[in-house]
Amino acid sequence: MDLLLLSNSTNYGQTMYSHAAAAFAEVVAGDQVTFVPYALADWDHYADRVIAALGLIDIDVISAHRAVAPERAILEADVVLIGGGNTFRLLDSLYGLDVLDGLRQRVRDGATRYIGASAGTNITCPTIRTTNDMPISRPPSFAALGLLPFQVNLHFVDPDPASTYMGENRVERIEEFLEENDCPVLALYEGSWLRVSGDRANVTGPARIFSRQGHETLPDGADLTSLWSSTPTFGDGRRPAPGR
Repeated sequence: MDLLLLSNSTNYGQTMYSHAAAAFAEVVAGDQVTFVPYALADWDHYADRVIAALGLIDIDVISAHRAVAPERAILEADVVLIGGGNTFRLLDSLYGLDVLDGLRQRVRDGATRYIGASAGTNITCPTIRTTNDMPISRPPSFAALGLLPFQVNLHFVDPDPASTYMGENRVERIEEFLEENDCPVLALYEGSWLRVSGDRANVTGPARIFSRQGHETLPDGADLTSLWSSTPTFGDGRRPAPGR
């Protein structure tokens, strides 16, 4: 598989995708990119922004939504770029197009290289249960592409010890996920990404890894290949039930 999975599409003060320009060029390798804009509502505006931004680094982009058959455009692409927005809306749209199984197989077979940012990265997990988004739409299932055998949490921020905010912080939310599901969670800070090439997986930028055994900060360039042996289980937490 050939994956480039970004935490975010835009770093503060920079143009879209420019922080990962070298990684984009490596994955795209001169081919045309098919963009999938369905995580946002205004597909035309979103596509135009992406086409302009990647044009600055000499990458040619077409948008799937402008094709006569968007599902064919996605499934026949050499390189797919799935952008950020709302993960629930994106997954629901891909279910509606009936492309999840086909895209999964093409990426696993190496026929399609996959680039994701934010929501586009979320859907490479077994499920979308670690997204930060509100469920503004209802996909048929939380099950996603399953290209990764672990979950990710994007735009990760450390708790601020000086904050007076009394709601749950991101660490607590991930720990709640692990109470219900036994699956590693890779937390990527803004500006970080995961690169999967063949049987190698490495992180660029700051990241943390969470499991039921605890969590640790990963060094830049950390090798995560060992996570491919993970066998996640979902929904095994303790909840009330009649007669229990």
